[in-house]
Amino acid sequence: MEIFKYMKMYDYEQLVFCQDETSGLKAIIAIHDTTLGPALGGTRMWTYESEEEAIEDALRLARGMTYKNAAAGLNLGGGKTVIIGDPRKDKNEEMFRAFGRYIQGLNGRYITAEDVGTTVEDMDLIHEETDYVTGISPAFGSSGNPSPVTAYGCFVGMKAAAKEAFGTDSLEGLTVSVQGVGNVAYHLCRHLHEAGANLIVTDINKEAVKRAVDNFGAKAVNPDEIYGVQADIFAPCALGAIINSTTIPQLKVKVVAGSANNQLREEKHGDDLHERGIVYAPDYVINAGGVINVADELNGYNRERAMKKVELIYNNIEKTIDISKRDNIPTYKAADRMAEERIQKMSRARNQFLLNGHHTLSRRKN
Repeated sequence: MEIFKYMKMYDYEQLVFCQDETSGLKAIIAIHDTTLGPALGGTRMWTYESEEEAIEDALRLARGMTYKNAAAGLNLGGGKTVIIGDPRKDKNEEMFRAFGRYIQGLNGRYITAEDVGTTVEDMDLIHEETDYVTGISPAFGSSGNPSPVTAYGCFVGMKAAAKEAFGTDSLEGLTVSVQGVGNVAYHLCRHLHEAGANLIVTDINKEAVKRAVDNFGAKAVNPDEIYGVQADIFAPCALGAIINSTTIPQLKVKVVAGSANNQLREEKHGDDLHERGIVYAPDYVINAGGVINVADELNGYNRERAMKKVELIYNNIEKTIDISKRDNIPTYKAADRMAEERIQKMSRARNQFLLNGHHTLSRRKN
């Protein structure tokens, strides 16, 4: 892998390799862009097949966080960490404390949080060595479990998408098919039920399905049937890449809006949704509630303030749709454009400020 060539292609700022022999730590921190502020992104622990695969994952995820944070209106850039190892057997206290010291050494350029393979308890260990970590235990002033907040953001984003498709953001009487009924989706179902929506759910976990059926009157279907059910809105809340050439022809909905990451298998599938007149709420815009919530910890967590920021996901979905119409492009491209325009504006403003400062200094010297 030609690392500098790859970094230049997508304008990455920094790639940091962290090694600690005593604990077995092998970590890669990727910082993509800090135009809007320090890079924020979680720490993922995974059994990568090669170091190159780990590097690629860190870089890809960091760039994704730049777009997610920018689109969410946060004054934060994008970064990500991957730790090479099995999260079930390779973790130890020394590992995360050593990693915390590496983060501290970056002096605030990068702020981490939990991700796949890491937990609140792991973040607490990192916190022993640095303050540049979010998603720690509530005892330390953290926001706690982000799932309910992510779900609420998804709910308000879905209302904005419904407004575009049906002329009103009321979900009363609409049928929403929900794929996956995990932590986030369960809370989403609760919001939908309270709003008067009808629910069709599926999950490989039968207990999760039963809970949704018992508590919200949901109709249960088999996992392979969820794409073809008659509904108004499809909410993917489980695996990624589920919007693809096989599933799109089965959809009988006007809106796709859910909490899952990386919903489009390929970009062309976003084009397919657009051509079929299906309103797609881009995943990293609608599921940003969690990162908005943990970002509020950086100012001393205030739940009321955080939830008000999460409610702006409604506006962000509206902006995405407006750009889609303005530029005649699918919404997944419009979301990228919204993020890029915000970064470019800040970059121009910063450059102008530095230029003005230089002129001021020159006049003083003269």
